[in-house]
Amino acid sequence: MKTAQPKYKGWTLFLDRDGVLNKRLPADYVKKPEEFIWEDGALDGLAILGELFETIVVVTNQQGIGKRLMTEDDLEKIHSKLLNEARDKNGRIDKIYHSPALSESQNFFRKPAIGMGLLAKKDFPNIQFKKSIMAGDTISDMLFGRRLKMKTVLISPGNSEAREHSRLIDWCFKSLLDFAGFAKNHPEQLFKNKPDRQIKHEE
Repeated sequence: MKTAQPKYKGWTLFLDRDGVLNKRLPADYVKKPEEFIWEDGALDGLAILGELFETIVVVTNQQGIGKRLMTEDDLEKIHSKLLNEARDKNGRIDKIYHSPALSESQNFFRKPAIGMGLLAKKDFPNIQFKKSIMAGDTISDMLFGRRLKMKTVLISPGNSEAREHSRLIDWCFKSLLDFAGFAKNHPEQLFKNKPDRQIKHEE
């Protein structure tokens, strides 16, 4: 079946994984497929966003590998489940990038460093960072986006971080689905070359 062309050609969405697509495990890591549980509405959100963005990639820190709590093969199985279940619900993720580096390593490929973004640009030459959006649930994600001159979206049930780090964040939503609804219904605010620099708080 032929895939419909995205509505906003040339636009790219960078997504964090844990806390955005799937539920975080308190003080632990998702180490096997059965521990990967989708956030409420995330699959529906992906389906909407796939109709809007030309390219959608995931960039995720996975130091559970660096801590030897899991292996690259374990992560591949988790991501196979992620991709298959997203596809089954008409969602689309074009590629997943991960960094196994430990947080204290200051590795170039671990967010907030920009290495995974540059890898994505190499794999998808159509990516323009000025026409890209980073959606994540941590300030590290926001820094990653800002360093590459992207627009930024904080996915967070609370807005305390958004108020404290407002200069790093363009919009704030409770869930990926809420963000997807905004992107679909208010494209004139989102798909601009220049950010509004005003946080959108979703109550």
